[in-house]
Amino acid sequence: MDFRKQAKRVIQIQSRDNVAVALENLERHEKVLLDGQYVILQEKVLQGHKFAIKEIRAGEEIVKYGYPIGVAKVNISSGQWIHTHNMRTKLDENKSYEYCPAFEAKTVGKQEFFQGYLRTDGSVGTRNEIWIVPTVGCVNSIANKIRDLTEHCAEGRVDGIRVFSHPYGCSQMGEDHKNLQKALAALVRHPNAGAALVLGLGCENNNIGEFQKVLGDYDTRRVFFLECQAVQDEIQQGAELVKKLISYAAGFKRSLVPISKLVVGLKCGGSDGLSGLTANPLVGRFSDHLVACGGTSILTEVPEMFGAETILMNRCQDQQTFQNTVELIQNFKKYYTDHGQVVYENPSPGNKMGGITTLEDKSLGCIQKGGGSKVADVLQYTERVKQNGLNLLQGPGNDIVSTSALVMSGAQLILFTTGRGNPMGAGVPTIKIASNSGLSQFKENWIDFNAGSCLEQVQVRDLDTEFFQYVVQVAEGRKTKAEKAGFFEFTLWKQGVTL
Repeated sequence: MDFRKQAKRVIQIQSRDNVAVALENLERHEKVLLDGQYVILQEKVLQGHKFAIKEIRAGEEIVKYGYPIGVAKVNISSGQWIHTHNMRTKLDENKSYEYCPAFEAKTVGKQEFFQGYLRTDGSVGTRNEIWIVPTVGCVNSIANKIRDLTEHCAEGRVDGIRVFSHPYGCSQMGEDHKNLQKALAALVRHPNAGAALVLGLGCENNNIGEFQKVLGDYDTRRVFFLECQAVQDEIQQGAELVKKLISYAAGFKRSLVPISKLVVGLKCGGSDGLSGLTANPLVGRFSDHLVACGGTSILTEVPEMFGAETILMNRCQDQQTFQNTVELIQNFKKYYTDHGQVVYENPSPGNKMGGITTLEDKSLGCIQKGGGSKVADVLQYTERVKQNGLNLLQGPGNDIVSTSALVMSGAQLILFTTGRGNPMGAGVPTIKIASNSGLSQFKENWIDFNAGSCLEQVQVRDLDTEFFQYVVQVAEGRKTKAEKAGFFEFTLWKQGVTL
C-alpha cells in the first residue's frame, strides 16, 4: 500500500485510484490536499467513506486499492461522496478463471522462537487446557457441571477447562452428521488441549463408538471417554476423569520452540472503511513474516474473497492449488445460489455504515489479511493444516462460525480485525485489532491492539515490530481481553459443502 499520498485527513491508497478515503469526518465545502492539488468536498463525508478525486462518468470503473471496486451509476463530480446511492458492483455469478502466476518466492527469515507447549505428536499449543467435548447436545449441562466441580483443581496446574457445547449429535443425516463428527474430532486433537474428555450420552447417533471411528488413533493418557447412561453418577465420575486428565496435562511445561510451529487464523468482523487501510494490512504483514519464518496462517471467509479471488488464485503455488481455489470459490457461489441468495450482495449494514460499498470494496480490503505470500494449500471445512505457509480454508463469513472453523483446522490463536468492534472470544486466544483509534479508546475492554495509530504518529515499521512482539506474548500466555472476560463462543457450520 502506497502511503506517500497520505494527507493529514484523507488518503489516496494507490496512485491509480480515482477515490480517496476520509480518515476522519469531513464537512461539505472543506478543501483537502491530494498530490499537490486541492479537492473541494461537495457534501459531508464520514470517516472511512470514499469521495471522488476526479470526475467519473456513468458506467466508468471506480478504483480503490488499485483495483476496480464497481462502476458509477451516474456521473460523479470531483469531491462527491461515493457510496451505494451512486455506484454498484460490476461482478456477476458466472466467471471463468485462468492461472496467471504472480508471486515472488519469499526468503526464509532468521529462525525465531517462542515459549509453547510441545506435545507428544510434535505439535505445539499456546495454551495448556482441558477440553470437554460433548458428542451430543443433551450432555452440555453435565459437561458444564463437571467443569464447575473441577475448576479449582485446575488452578495453577493447567490454563483452564473449556467446554465445547453444541446442540447437535442426533437427528442429523449424511454430510451434516459427518461434518459434526469431523469437527469434534478436530477439537479432541487440537494442540491447545493438553488433554480431552469426550462426553457422550449413549443413545445418540454420534455415540462414542461411532465417534471413535472418525477420531481414529488417540493417546489413551490424553483422551478419556465417558458414556453418561452407562454410569450411575456421571457428574462425579466425569469429575474424577477430569482430575486425572489435569494431572496428565500438568506434566507439560512451556519450552522454547521454533515460531515455524505457530498456526495463526486470520479473521475480520464488523469491518469499516479503514479496515483495509490499517488493521488488515498490519495482519497481512505479520502473516508474511510468519510464513517467511516457516510458520502458517489460515485465511477463511470465502464470500469475502469474491471480487478479489483472482489475486489469490494468481498467488497459488502451482496449477493444482489454483484449481482447488477455483473450486473453493465456485462451490461457495453454488452454495449461495442453491439457497436462493444473491452471490454479490454481501456487505452487511454495519459494513456499509462504516464506508464499505460493494463486495469488491470489502474483499479487496479483507484479503489483505493474507499479505502477499503464495497460497500453499486449500483446506476443506474441519480439515487440519498439512502444509506450512498461507492456507485458504472453506468457511463462511459469520464471525463465530469462521473462528470455530479456524480452531478446527489447527489455529492456536486468531488475529481478528475490526472497525466497529466485537466482544466474542473463540476456542483459542483471539486478538482484537482495531482499525481506528476511536474504536480502540471507546471499546478498550474489547480491543487488544490499535492498528489505527499508523494513521497518526506511529511509523508502520515500529507498529509491525510492536504487533509481532505482542502476538508472541499472547502465544506465550499473555491473556487477551476476551480471555480475561471469560468470553468464549463455538458453533458449527450446518450447511457445509464439499470441495
